[in-house]
Amino acid sequence: MTATRVDADVIRRLPKAVLHDHLDGGLRPATVVELAAQIGHTLPTTDPDALAAWYYDAANSGDLVRYIATFEHTLAVMQNREGLLRVAEEYVLDLAADGVVYAEVRYAPELNTRGGLSMSEVVETVQEGLAAGMAKAAAAGTPVRVGTLLCGMRMFDRVREAADLAVVYRDAGVVGFDIAGAEDGFPPADHLAAFEHLRRESVPFTIHAGEAHGLPSIHQALQVCGAQRIGHGVRITEDIVDGKLGRLAGWVRDRRIALEMCPTSNLQTGAATSIAEHPITALKDLGFRVTLNTDNRLVSGTTMTREMTLLVEQAGWGVEDLRTVTVNALKSAFIPFDERRALIEDVVLPGYAAAL
Repeated sequence: MTATRVDADVIRRLPKAVLHDHLDGGLRPATVVELAAQIGHTLPTTDPDALAAWYYDAANSGDLVRYIATFEHTLAVMQNREGLLRVAEEYVLDLAADGVVYAEVRYAPELNTRGGLSMSEVVETVQEGLAAGMAKAAAAGTPVRVGTLLCGMRMFDRVREAADLAVVYRDAGVVGFDIAGAEDGFPPADHLAAFEHLRRESVPFTIHAGEAHGLPSIHQALQVCGAQRIGHGVRITEDIVDGKLGRLAGWVRDRRIALEMCPTSNLQTGAATSIAEHPITALKDLGFRVTLNTDNRLVSGTTMTREMTLLVEQAGWGVEDLRTVTVNALKSAFIPFDERRALIEDVVLPGYAAAL
């Protein structure tokens, strides 16, 4: 292993881990077109390539609320069993093709009930699709372990219901919980009862914080709600001056609280200004447990390979940096310690050595 920079072909072969990736933000454009035709849903365009471009362009607004609004069309085709099964299976296969060996997929079951499915039926259907995808990926020689994070939508009133489902299905593929949706005006502490319930039941959770809203959202997520990880967290830099960490930033770094950072997505929502200056590099160098993620692959027009390549090309990362964030992700994954250690020692480290 050296600090030399690596090209895209090498990056594609590297084993990857992603903790922050939304199911409804990663559909194949062709699948959206086909499923929309089946249910009579009108899309901006029925050409898959043009639809992919529409998503990418619509998301590059610099506004988180508008970014979230692009999910109207993906969610429309995820309201019945057929759509959910196909989307979940393809989700796994696409990650496997990108070299991902461990992933946590997140989605909000309440957003998939318009077609008559209950939230429990949504969870069971998605798990069935994920299992089918994992079986096919393993048979093809590209195994990937996928765990599920159930989300509650922070601006609605079914967060506790989603948390209850995370408890019920924790032995059936669900590994944790999250709250998603517009941060500003919807603080995580509004759902404290749900987080207290999860802690009592020993279910780990992450919280979207420090993206559209600043340090107070990170403080609430950690010190009031008890999150084990932070989704995005880019604005923790507001508590760092000339390399000196404030109390909150010091807490995050010293307690090894993982930051689920999503560079391309952050550029789209205005949380960062460029890949070269994205906080992930400075935070990595300061010793924070940063992880690299895609957030929404369709909406951001990205993959883990692309995110890694951008950091290599624009932020000067080398292979050791890519290895670091991959190991960081597995260290903070919501699966048992022995499974995490096995993935690191038996898959990730040998994979990096073999790729070079």
